[in-house]
Amino acid sequence: MVKAYLRYEFSAAFGVITSAANPAYDPSGKLLFTSSLESISVWNAKQGALVRQMSPVVASTSTGVAGAAGGGSGAVAEVTVLAVAPQGGSLAAGYSDGTVRIWDYTSGDCTVTLKGHKSGVSCLRYNGGGALLASGGRDTDVIVWDVVGETGLYRLRGHKDQVTDVAFIPRQPKLASCSKDGLVKVWDLDTQHCCQTLGGHKAEVWSLDVSPGGTRLATGATDQEIRVFAIRDPDAVPEEPEDGAPAPTATTTTPATPPTTAAAEGRDHAVLVPMGSARRGAASHERVALLRYSGDGEWLAVQGAGRGLELFRVRDEAEARRKLKRRRKRRKEKATKKEKKDKEGKGAESDDEEEGAGAEGDDDEAIKASDELEAVQLVSSKAKVRAFAFAPPAAKLPAGVACRLALSLANNAVEIVDVAADTASYASASRLELGGHRSDVRALALAPDDSALLTASSSALKHWNPRTGACLASMESGYGLSVLFAPGNRHAVVGTKEGNLEVFDLGAAERVHVEEAAHGGAVWSLAPLPNKTGFISGAADKTIKLWQWSVVAAEGGSGARKLRLSHARTIAMADDVLCVRLSPDGKLLAVALLDSTVKVYFADTFKFFLSLYGHKLPVLCMDISSDSQMLLTGSSDKNIKVWGLDFGDCHKSLFAHGDAVMSVGWVPGTHYAFSAGRDRLLKYWDLDRFELLLELPGHHAELWCLGVSQFGDFVVTGSHDRSIRRWERTAEPFFVEEERERRLESLFEADVEATGADRDAAAAGGVSGEIGADGMAAPAGRRTLETVTAADAIIEALDVAADEMDRLRAADKERAEAEKAGKPMPKPMPMNALLQGLAPSAYVLKVVGGVRSAELEQAVMMLPFADALRLLTYLPKWLETGGPAVELTVRLAVLLVRLHHSQLTATAAARPVMLALQRKLRAAAQGLKDVVGFNMAALQHLSRRVKEREGVADGDAVLPAKRQLLGAA
Repeated sequence: MVKAYLRYEFSAAFGVITSAANPAYDPSGKLLFTSSLESISVWNAKQGALVRQMSPVVASTSTGVAGAAGGGSGAVAEVTVLAVAPQGGSLAAGYSDGTVRIWDYTSGDCTVTLKGHKSGVSCLRYNGGGALLASGGRDTDVIVWDVVGETGLYRLRGHKDQVTDVAFIPRQPKLASCSKDGLVKVWDLDTQHCCQTLGGHKAEVWSLDVSPGGTRLATGATDQEIRVFAIRDPDAVPEEPEDGAPAPTATTTTPATPPTTAAAEGRDHAVLVPMGSARRGAASHERVALLRYSGDGEWLAVQGAGRGLELFRVRDEAEARRKLKRRRKRRKEKATKKEKKDKEGKGAESDDEEEGAGAEGDDDEAIKASDELEAVQLVSSKAKVRAFAFAPPAAKLPAGVACRLALSLANNAVEIVDVAADTASYASASRLELGGHRSDVRALALAPDDSALLTASSSALKHWNPRTGACLASMESGYGLSVLFAPGNRHAVVGTKEGNLEVFDLGAAERVHVEEAAHGGAVWSLAPLPNKTGFISGAADKTIKLWQWSVVAAEGGSGARKLRLSHARTIAMADDVLCVRLSPDGKLLAVALLDSTVKVYFADTFKFFLSLYGHKLPVLCMDISSDSQMLLTGSSDKNIKVWGLDFGDCHKSLFAHGDAVMSVGWVPGTHYAFSAGRDRLLKYWDLDRFELLLELPGHHAELWCLGVSQFGDFVVTGSHDRSIRRWERTAEPFFVEEERERRLESLFEADVEATGADRDAAAAGGVSGEIGADGMAAPAGRRTLETVTAADAIIEALDVAADEMDRLRAADKERAEAEKAGKPMPKPMPMNALLQGLAPSAYVLKVVGGVRSAELEQAVMMLPFADALRLLTYLPKWLETGGPAVELTVRLAVLLVRLHHSQLTATAAARPVMLALQRKLRAAAQGLKDVVGFNMAALQHLSRRVKEREGVADGDAVLPAKRQLLGAA
C-alpha cells in the first residue's frame, strides 16, 4: 500500500523591512513602498506602520511550495527594483528572474505579469502619462511595455553590458538608457532605433535621471564627476535676445540651443548637448549608486556606494546667470593679470595651462553644469545606504524642511531624513527598524507551548509571536549563537560569541544578568535538562558545563526575586564542542566535536557510552527523536546520518543538501525530520523509510537554524537574508512518487524555458554584444512555459474546430442526399461537448481570447505556418461579430502577416483568405477609430466646459508648470 503524507507549505515571512530594491513613495507621499525579498511592503509613511504586504500567489509547484493569499510564495524571485505610476494606484516591480509585475497597491492585487528579460530586471521607469513602462535588465536589453495593453511593444538591443538605468524624456518620443559598458544611449521610440550614443564616461555609468521640467539629464559613473546634458526640444523656437542681453543659452528653464561653433553645427540632430560636469564632494571616492532629481526639480541627490548621500541644489535661471557673470569676471581678471605678468617679463604660463584656459574659454558664454548645481549637504547614515527616494511635492512637510528623503539601509532598516530649509543641517525624522534584525538570524528557539519565538543575531534578541509574525520586544544582546527558553517562558538565556551567557526577562524586555566568561570561547549550543532544573552548554573552549537555575533576592530589599545561573559542573572534551543534545528521557547526552565525531555519555554520571564516527567533516547540528531511540546528525560534508542510540550503529547516511547542513529537527512523536542547509533549502524526510518527502525553497540566502513546533503543525526557519519564515502543515495529502515526478517535471520545464530564451535571442539577431552601436529592435517577449501552453491550446482548438466543421459538412451532405432521394431526414447531429456548445469559429475565438495579452505574440510566433493559415481563415468571420473581437482580430492579422509574409505571398491558397480579410479589416478598424475619436472629442468638450466654469483660459491651463518655469525670459 502506498503511504500518504501531509504537505507542508509556506505560510508567512516576517522580519524583513527592506531588501535589495529601491524605496518609493506614492504620488501623495502618504505611502512608502519597500521590497521585502519577494514581497513588497506598503508602509504608512507618517505612522511607520505596515499597511500590507504584496506577494505573487503561486499555485503548488513541484517543490511542494504554495503561496497563500497575501502571504506570497517562497518560490518567487526577489524584488530588484520598484517604480510607481505617475498618477498613482499602480506599482511596477522587477524581479531577479526577469519578470515584471504591476500591482494595484490599493487592493494588493497583481494585475499584470510581464515576462521578457532572460535575467534580473535592474531598472524600471514609467513615462509621464503612465501608459508606457521601460525596463532594463542584466541581459543588456531594454524593453518597452504597453501597460494598458498588457504586452511588450519591442526590445531595444545595443548595450554590451548590464543596463543600469532608464528614463523617458518628456514631450518627446525618446528614451535614455545607461549601462555598465560606459555608454549613454538615446532611443527614438517612433523608429525604434538608437539616435544618439554618448561616450565620454571613463567607466561604468550607474545611474541617470531627467529633471521634472524635461530640460536636463544628469549621469553618474565611477569617477568624481556628475555630468549634465541639456535636452534639445525640437519644437522650441529660440527667443530673440533683448538689446544688450546675452544670447539665450542652455539653462534649467529653457530648451538648450546649439552652440555656434562649427563642430556643434554638425550635431544639430543630437538630443543631448553636453553642459560639462559638477565635481562631487567628500564621497567622490565611491562610485555613484543612484542619482535622482526631486519632484519639484530643486534638488539633485547623488548616492555613493557607501554611507553618504550628496545633496545638490539646482539654481534657477537668474542665479545661474549671476554665477556665469562671476565666472566671466574672474576669467577676465586672470587674463588681465596674465597679460600684466607677460609685459613685466615675469614669465608666461605653461602651454598646458594656456590650452586648458582656452578650452574653458570656448564655453565661457554658456551656462555650465557647475553654474547650475551647488553642493549643499552630505547626508550620512550609520549603515550603508542601498537606495533612496525623495518625498513627492504633494507630501506635507513640517515647517522649515526643504526636502525629505527615505533611505533604504543595508542593515534592514529605513531612515527618513529631513533636510532643513537653510540646508545647513539635516535630522532623522523616523526609522523603520523594530520589525527586523540588523543582521542575519543566527539562532532561534520555540517556546515549549509554541506560544513564543526567540531569535538572536549579532546585536539583538527579539521576541515574536510565531503565529502572527508580530515583534513583541527587541532587546540588545551580544553576538547570539544559541538561545534557550527558561521554564515558564518568561526568561531566556543566550549564548554569545564572546563566551558569555546572558539572561533576559522577556516580560520587561531587558537583560537582567550576564554570566561573564562563562566559557573561554563561543557558546555554540545550549540544551535544556528534561527535569527543567537547568541546562548544558557547549563551547569552543573544549568544555561542556552544567548550569542550574537559581533564584536570588533583588538588591534594595524590595522583595523581588530574580533568575540567576549557578555553575554545577564542567567536563573537559578532546576538541571544540559544536553541539550538545540531551535525550528526552534524560538518560543520554550527545556531544558533537570539531574532530567530526559524536560522543555519547550517560547524562547522570557523564560516563562515556558511545563514539559515533563516519562524517568526513565536523557535525554542526544534532537532534534526538522523542522516543530517545534515534540520533540525527547534520554535517559540513552535506550529509545527514541516522544513528541508533542502543548500539551506536549508523542506520543510514543520506546526501541531503548541496552545502553544509546547518540545522536538523525531529517532528515530535514521529520519525519524520527537517533539515536546513546553506543551499537555501528546507527539506522534509521520512527516516523510517529514509526517503526525501519535500523540498521547500523560499529563503534567498543560507539557512542557519530551524525550530519544529511541539505538535509538528508548523516549522520556523531563520536565515542570512534576515527573514523568518513559517511553514505550516496542511490537510492536503501527497505521495512520494508523485513528488519525485513533479521535481523531474520542474527541471524539464526550467530547461524548456532556458532553451526557448536562447532560441528567441538567436532569432532576434544573436547576442547584443555583436550588434553595432546604432542598436536594433526585437520582439519584447520571451518563450516561457505559459506561452508554449497557450500555443498548444490554440493548435488543439483549431484541430477540434476543423473536426467539427468536417462533421457538419458530412451531416449537411447526408441531409442533402436524403432530401434529393426522398428519404426520411436523418436525426439531428448531437452537440459536440468539446466545443462547449459553441460554433467552431466562436470556440476558436474564445480560446484565442483567453490567452493573456502579454503571451499572445509569443504564442502566435510558435504556431506552424499551416496552423497560422488556418487561424487566418477565421479572422473575417470574427470581424463580422464586432465588439471586442475586432481589436483582437486586427492585432492577430498584423502579427500573422508580419511573421509569415513571405510564405503567404508564395502560397496560392492564402490569396482568397487575404482578399476577404482586406475587404473587412480596414472598415472594422476605421469603426474602432471613429469610436475612439468620438470619445476623445467628448472628453475635450467636457474639459473646456470645466475650464469655462472655473474661469481658466485654455492658454493658461495647458502647461502651467512650464509657463511658471519659463517666467519672463
